[in-house]
Amino acid sequence: MATIARPRPAALNLTPSAHARIAELMGRAPADAVGVKLSTPRRGCSGLAYSVDYVTEAKPFDERIDTPGGTLFVDGGSILYLIGSTMDWVEDDFAAGFVFQNPNAKGACGCGESFTV
Repeated sequence: MATIARPRPAALNLTPSAHARIAELMGRAPADAVGVKLSTPRRGCSGLAYSVDYVTEAKPFDERIDTPGGTLFVDGGSILYLIGSTMDWVEDDFAAGFVFQNPNAKGACGCGESFTV
């Protein structure tokens, strides 16, 4: 009996605003950029922070998410902290930035810059 493979759900959900922001970033990216990468470096008052940067090469363990405007890579070492999260781009009169709804976060600092799992 043949096994039917189900499509794997996305590790990270992106809102239309996040898709549009990635397209905007890739529209003005350095010539050697292959995409943008989301990682969770250790910093901030709660331990981990969200970081989005241009990347020039795909790493073997990075999760690749193809969006209409470009490729988002999720750091292989960070993916376990981010599974099931929603990434959004929010702008208001005072600030603009990516905002994350992360079901894995057990706590966050008051300013929202870092989180703990």
